[in-house]
Amino acid sequence: MFRSIFESIGARLRDLRGHDLFAPTQWRRRAALWSGGVLVGLAAIAFAHASDFAFAQFRRLLGISIWLPLIVTPAVFALLAWLTEGRLRATRGSGIPQTIAALEIEDAAFRQRLLAPSIALGKMALTVLGMLGGASIGREGPTVHVGAGIMFSIGHALGFRDPKALSRFILAGAAAGIAAAFNTPLAGVVFAVEELSGTWEDRFSGLLLTAVIFAGIVSLGIVGNYSYFGSVDASLPLGKGWLAILACGACGGLGGGAFATVIQLARGSLSHVARLRARQPVAFAAVCGLAVAAIGAASGNAIYGTGYAQAQALLQGTQDAPAAFGLLKLAANILSYWAGIPGGIFSPALAVGSGMGHTLATLLGGGGNSAAIVLLGMAAFLSGVTQTPLTAAVISMELTNNQNLAIPIFATCLIARAFSTLLCRKPVYHALAQKLVEEHERTTGPQTPATKTPEPAAN
Repeated sequence: MFRSIFESIGARLRDLRGHDLFAPTQWRRRAALWSGGVLVGLAAIAFAHASDFAFAQFRRLLGISIWLPLIVTPAVFALLAWLTEGRLRATRGSGIPQTIAALEIEDAAFRQRLLAPSIALGKMALTVLGMLGGASIGREGPTVHVGAGIMFSIGHALGFRDPKALSRFILAGAAAGIAAAFNTPLAGVVFAVEELSGTWEDRFSGLLLTAVIFAGIVSLGIVGNYSYFGSVDASLPLGKGWLAILACGACGGLGGGAFATVIQLARGSLSHVARLRARQPVAFAAVCGLAVAAIGAASGNAIYGTGYAQAQALLQGTQDAPAAFGLLKLAANILSYWAGIPGGIFSPALAVGSGMGHTLATLLGGGGNSAAIVLLGMAAFLSGVTQTPLTAAVISMELTNNQNLAIPIFATCLIARAFSTLLCRKPVYHALAQKLVEEHERTTGPQTPATKTPEPAAN
């Protein structure tokens, strides 16, 4: 009897040794995800502090003279355009299109060109330089790019060569990047599913969650549990609420769709701007920088940087803003993106949306509901730009620690997406990623896109 018991236990142990939980390959994958999540969290925090320090130095220049940006900003824009003409070309722009393109195309050389360690480091350094020059850019999109690059490099270094396996690492790194940048873990997962992959599969959801959790632990451990814009305790009465939802949804969708169309430089007269930039990239960037500085002087220095301080002040009701703030910030965002320099559009889009919401609150007689309308405007414009209503809604709630407006925010984001598609048929990040794919195919021939359903993996 005892012999049969021991034989049964031995057989069970042998079965367990073959289980995924104990398989060496699965432990290598877990080691990559855990270490990658930690590194992405650390990189996001270092990036945030460096960006804040650089922009603080720019603010010190403004303290000396509000006219100094007329010299400094064009010079920095020109320098960035020159530095990104060669091997660092992949650092240009937001970084989210590069991540999407790397997921679309499984070619190893293409992925290495977009996600190499030198690109990740260059992305951070050059975005910080842009902040030092007062560019109207954000760091969240670049953090997604950096996170994808870090996780891709770690996966590759630990022996994962299968393209689909590396796709999962890229996706997990991008999710961890957005989660760590905003300290919004749920938004990181939703963003990866809605924007980057387009599907939700049990087979890879655990990978996303693992990377996001470890990046979040690092962020919480170092900077604490905080809301990006602080807690916004706002609500709306039903009657006035639906009017605000419709107004913010329509304006945010049309404004966001127009912005997404303009920065692509793909239609009509905008294509002439694209050709001018291609012929003289450095001079073109300098002119864009000069225009940004001129708008900065006209706005009372309100449009430089991410726009975080202005958006927070409008949400908290601690500071008023000119009626034209949203439009001026929008113009600065367009010029900064046209310049072709590294930098994202996430935070600047939130600032534009907050300015738009503030204007609508004034027109609607928001009174005590102004903060709520500002929040709806912010969510609506982000949804209009990205055409990802779920991500825009979740990230807006997490950024403000506000669940009272969950239904109004979701409704506003859905309306904004519908209006945005009237002006911009394809989501902006995917449209920009498609340009990278087409450029690659012109030099190497058509490639087979990566499939959207990853192979099975341990959760």
